[in-house]
Amino acid sequence: MNKTALPLLTLSLLTLASGAALASYPEKPVNIVVPFSAGGPTDKVARDLAEALRKPLGATIVIENVGGAGGTLGATKVAKAAPDGYTLLLHHIGMATSPSLYRNMQYKTLDDFEYLGLINEVPMTLIAKPSMPANSYAELAKWLEANKGKVNLGNAGLGSASHLCGLLYQSTIKIDMTTVPYKGTGPAMTDLLGGQIDLMCDQTTNTTSQIEGGKVKAYAVTSSKRLTAPALAKLPTLDEVGLKGFSVNIWHGVYAPKGTPKPVLDKLTAALKAALADADFHKRQEALGAVIVTDARVNGAEHKKFVEAEIAKWGTVIKAAGQYAD
Repeated sequence: MNKTALPLLTLSLLTLASGAALASYPEKPVNIVVPFSAGGPTDKVARDLAEALRKPLGATIVIENVGGAGGTLGATKVAKAAPDGYTLLLHHIGMATSPSLYRNMQYKTLDDFEYLGLINEVPMTLIAKPSMPANSYAELAKWLEANKGKVNLGNAGLGSASHLCGLLYQSTIKIDMTTVPYKGTGPAMTDLLGGQIDLMCDQTTNTTSQIEGGKVKAYAVTSSKRLTAPALAKLPTLDEVGLKGFSVNIWHGVYAPKGTPKPVLDKLTAALKAALADADFHKRQEALGAVIVTDARVNGAEHKKFVEAEIAKWGTVIKAAGQYAD
């Protein structure tokens, strides 16, 4: 065999081996990194999705919680992971707000990921401690006006969904509150239940059971239309009660490291679409007030366009507030 033929043969063998590996993907468990703590609203979405993904993907799905820095630690881990389809990211709206909140991130949101598709949109609920004297949104508005400078608004940390909703709510009603950031939704909810903080704006995936159990006061939802979940159906939208145009939906999407081979991406996106059509997944999400995405954003290209628009939208809000996480 001549010297020219040997490298060509080696390259051909490597190509064949690589193709075989892609064809047999997945051969081991697939990790979905959730960049927040276990038990939180994004974690709940991820675990429901993992259950629906196992069959169409043909693999065990492992949820890995990598919390910290408003979701950027987990996102960084995935951005730097091997692009082989075995490490994915499930992230919420923080994917679009982090570029404004964190000015020295170790990844580029639009450049360092393959976009696989949106999963759902989750409205927020405006809730208060159980001892709050207001029993309707009109009464709450009066209470907030009468207690200017004394209201504590909790959130799950800078960059969290509850932090973003709180920023927009304060700017809309033009009342500044003392924001109290926590290390996750769990401790924030614990202090709200105990009366250590007054208000919180949090995802329905985390608040529905508390509302249903009568453990918190609930006043409104942030969706453009009323929700159908039994525990939430009686709550008006903030638009209805006078905050015209107020709408916040916390969406969730799935991402892979940049450079993941197209055959692997094709398998992942096909499995994701099958999971979104799963009846049990629908039931679990709807019970929590979440709405499964069915439009073009379930495709990677439209998902990316949507995130790009969200980066611009929330960048304006964050810049106006002047609150940064770094």
